[in-house]
Amino acid sequence: MDDLVLVTDHKRVRLITLNRPEALNAFNDDLFDAATAALRGTADDPDLAVAVITGQGRAFTAGQDLSELGNPPHHDDGLRHGFLPFIELVEAFPKPLIAAVNGLGVGIGLTLLPHCDFVLIAEQARLQTPFVNLGVTAEAGSSFLLPATVGWGAAAHLLFTGDWIDAAQAVEIGLAWRKTTADQLMDETMALATDIAQKPIPSLVATKQILIAGRLAAVRQAREREIEAFGRLVGAPANREAIAAFKEKRPADFTHLPER
Repeated sequence: MDDLVLVTDHKRVRLITLNRPEALNAFNDDLFDAATAALRGTADDPDLAVAVITGQGRAFTAGQDLSELGNPPHHDDGLRHGFLPFIELVEAFPKPLIAAVNGLGVGIGLTLLPHCDFVLIAEQARLQTPFVNLGVTAEAGSSFLLPATVGWGAAAHLLFTGDWIDAAQAVEIGLAWRKTTADQLMDETMALATDIAQKPIPSLVATKQILIAGRLAAVRQAREREIEAFGRLVGAPANREAIAAFKEKRPADFTHLPER
């Protein structure tokens, strides 16, 4: 599991690279756990000031691994695994967090971004929230964070249509801070991270805590509502049809679904 994320420390910056390129860095429990461990290590290390997260290959992340969505793995080690520990850490992450979106960002590849303090995005990247198309609903506190970040209309468009947006649109609506060329993405990201990391870490942590304090309760409450709704919709007829259509490489048909 260690090679599912690549961790490199540059002075006081930790670069965390999702490293499941053959699956477009889609998150299964193992990848969630590895990313959580890397972020937790950054939060706990007094000598690290900034975390940067990016993806290996042509995707930032293709979102949840659909093979585990309807059939989650069983863990018998008494520990918490997967999405929940990851997003709980991200939403309260105590240090500056920067996303370098190198390519495709689907699902958590988009809903992670409003949790980040800066988002730099490569010009060829595309983003999508596919939840309604999959017969489910919003996740990761995005039902609160997206309207707060990009405005109601843009958030509604993202969530209700599931349409793709490109890097220029992401910057225009405020989902990303800056667009770069693919060749310059990591240089510009690491330059920003290195500049911030020169500041006193206690001041960075205090400032981050002040910034997120006003929204943290609202994000958690939104995520609780999302989890309840998601739980009702996973495995329901629309979700089953969406997954079947995906596997069979055909358009989904939601017009004549069974009641359960």
